[in-house]
Amino acid sequence: MSVRLYIGNLPKEEIDRQDLQAVFVEEGDSVTTKLIKDRKTGKCRGFGFITVNNNEQADQIIEKYNGQTFKDTIIKIEKALPRARTEDGEEQSTKLATQGTPAKENNRREKNSKKSRRNNNSRDNSSPYGGDSDTIRPDPRWATELEKLKEMLAAQTTN
Repeated sequence: MSVRLYIGNLPKEEIDRQDLQAVFVEEGDSVTTKLIKDRKTGKCRGFGFITVNNNEQADQIIEKYNGQTFKDTIIKIEKALPRARTEDGEEQSTKLATQGTPAKENNRREKNSKKSRRNNNSRDNSSPYGGDSDTIRPDPRWATELEKLKEMLAAQTTN
């Protein structure tokens, strides 16, 4: 059974899979590497994955290479968590969803969670303005304008 390892803190420059594979050449052909690159720029996104044959070999590689220097940066290696599907339908490692995600990924996840909240029709008992959830409170940015309108309406109905 193959084991997938996460390798992080890679330099965000023009590196390719062969550069990363060269680090693990001592381990033989049983180790394969995958470098994650930005689709637009083609540059490394700062992480990748290593696939090894078994847990024992994975533990040995983690012990041997975690904290080693690769192109002037100290790399981090640990076991990757299973993949999970995002709301976009994209596959991503659970490791990325929980730790060390780039800012773009965090923003995408926040936008998706806002969409799901916006589409949720169930009402929350807590109001962002405090008080009862049944009471509709005006947006504080427009409260003064709303008060003026109410006064004008009251004046018209009394005349």
